[in-house]
Amino acid sequence: MAIEDFAVEASHIMMFARSIGDPNQVYYSDSYAKDGETGGIIAPPTFAQASAQFDEEYFLRPKIGKPWFGSGKEGTGKPKKEKKEGESSGSAAGGLHAEQHFEYHRHIKPGDVLSATVKQGETWEKQSKRAGTLKFSETVTEYRDQTGELVITARGVAVTTEKVIGS
Repeated sequence: MAIEDFAVEASHIMMFARSIGDPNQVYYSDSYAKDGETGGIIAPPTFAQASAQFDEEYFLRPKIGKPWFGSGKEGTGKPKKEKKEGESSGSAAGGLHAEQHFEYHRHIKPGDVLSATVKQGETWEKQSKRAGTLKFSETVTEYRDQTGELVITARGVAVTTEKVIGS
């Protein structure tokens, strides 16, 4: 994901906080937050992920008029993989999101205009008795504000398995 011009508004922060069920008034009320440690409204810790909705090509973003694989039991746009003879009913060999880490250099606040750049991080492998070779890859996303100041460094780790894992 690489975005430019993710304008952060207080209403974005409020809706994000509501969506995750966080009642902390530092995300909602400027009058509450201005007298506190933060000096004003700030965004919840994982708010930077909302920037994905500003990237038209982000693979998890639904696209109007196109099938979306979604997150339900049977997604609408992802073709079903035919099960081979002798294959278990467990998940197919493939990838999954294994970890997410955020390093905060300062709070995100209303009025910020963030841009994100993505670069490849480290890669490594481990052996697993059940899944064979596990291949890990790290992606590093840097979120900078309108002045170029680094605000957040996000690190995501993906893992792919060599074998199908049976249930």
